[in-house]
Amino acid sequence: MKRLLPIAIFLGLFILLARSLFVPQMDLPSPLIGKQIPSFSLNELGKSSTVTHQDLLGDIALINIWATWCVGCEIEHDFLVELSLDQDLDIPIIGINWKDRDDLATRWLIQKGNPYSKILSDPIGNTAIDFGVYGAPETFLIDDQGIIHYKHIGPMDRQNFEQDILPRIVALRK
Repeated sequence: MKRLLPIAIFLGLFILLARSLFVPQMDLPSPLIGKQIPSFSLNELGKSSTVTHQDLLGDIALINIWATWCVGCEIEHDFLVELSLDQDLDIPIIGINWKDRDDLATRWLIQKGNPYSKILSDPIGNTAIDFGVYGAPETFLIDDQGIIHYKHIGPMDRQNFEQDILPRIVALRK
């Protein structure tokens, strides 16, 4: 009986963790909803030019925090490429490459396609911390004044985009 206890505990934990992989991600409230995006100054990926939070004003946009080492980012990437090509939607996607190497990110985008209108590099992760990010991918919907209206945690797909984000985009455009 004593030999079966560790096996039973292991199997119980394994089932609990495996089940969590298939439970839909829930969107946790962000204290930044309704507030201005954090101030930042980041280099564009692979360039010496700098982009600040002020440069993102003027358009309703999605800010996507991603990395090449992120499994969820790979899962959502094809959908982001599809979104970027949707001329009816016409919404810029700003990518913030989080805690990653520029050369790996550049190669990844060449291989998989680039959905981003701007790609910013946050190699240390300070800007992501200011956004309240604790795991990639995370996506923020901002209005033309830089106010955060929604935060999606985890890989985005057509279903959660159409259910949670698109109605907010439509409302912001009115």
